[in-house]
Amino acid sequence: MPAPPCTSCHAARAALRRPRSGHALCGACFCATFEAEVLHTVLAGRLLPPGAVVAVGASGGKDSTVLAHVLRELTPRLGISLHLVAVDEGIGGYRDAALAAVRRQAERWELPLTVVAYADLFGGWTMDAVARSTAGSGRSRSCCTFCGVLRRRALEEGARLVGATHIVT
Repeated sequence: MPAPPCTSCHAARAALRRPRSGHALCGACFCATFEAEVLHTVLAGRLLPPGAVVAVGASGGKDSTVLAHVLRELTPRLGISLHLVAVDEGIGGYRDAALAAVRRQAERWELPLTVVAYADLFGGWTMDAVARSTAGSGRSRSCCTFCGVLRRRALEEGARLVGATHIVT
């Protein structure tokens, strides 16, 4: 069975159906609708005032990539400036590929990127070092507990370094 026509443009075939509205939209109409909804939310909530310097927490994953993309598209209408801030937790074999993806995206989008590393911020401590120091210690907290606290601190420091007035994740 072929896909139904887009309920917005009526020209292209729908690529997806939005669960709440039931609208069947093509890719272009979905993107336009999504951007319009984000713009409305930001403006109605006065979340990012004109002139804001916004640090986007960029992990290299799909969520932060979509966030950065949408804000980049809306930057002219919002009157904001964007800076990508990535965190290198120092987890061997884990962050290298994601940080490379963030670097490629920053270059493609021509956005400034600042990478802050745990090792630089926390006196040489990396998540690998934290994991080694807590292994077998009987502590009830997982490494994720420590990492979450350190990651938020690193993101705040990265935002400070770029002169951000707002952080988005």
